[in-house]
Amino acid sequence: QVQLVESGGGLVQAGDSLSLTCAASGRTFSWYAMGWFRRAPGKEREFVASIRWSGYSTVYAAPVKGRFTISKDNAKNTVYLQMNSLKPDDTAVYYCAVQVAVGTEYAYWGQGTQVTVSS
Repeated sequence: QVQLVESGGGLVQAGDSLSLTCAASGRTFSWYAMGWFRRAPGKEREFVASIRWSGYSTVYAAPVKGRFTISKDNAKNTVYLQMNSLKPDDTAVYYCAVQVAVGTEYAYWGQGTQVTVSS
């Protein structure tokens, strides 16, 4: 099993920045990718960003492109999400997840961290 723990959430004002961290432990191995997702109140969970574990290829959802940056530290089994120019619409619980192999579902999930952006 892989355990994922997110941290760094909080309450900020519109325009502020926030950085999230996700640390993996347990049965860690060279998985395909790690990603960030979010679930806003009353909405479905949505993809935010992902990064390949081998190499540095990244993918971003349109609403966050240019404002959010995903990065990683393979040695620490950790992935980060730098969020700049935050908007009230970014308010959500943010989850990190592991995709074990290409084309598969994200198999391991963290418990989430709340991000609240006030206007």
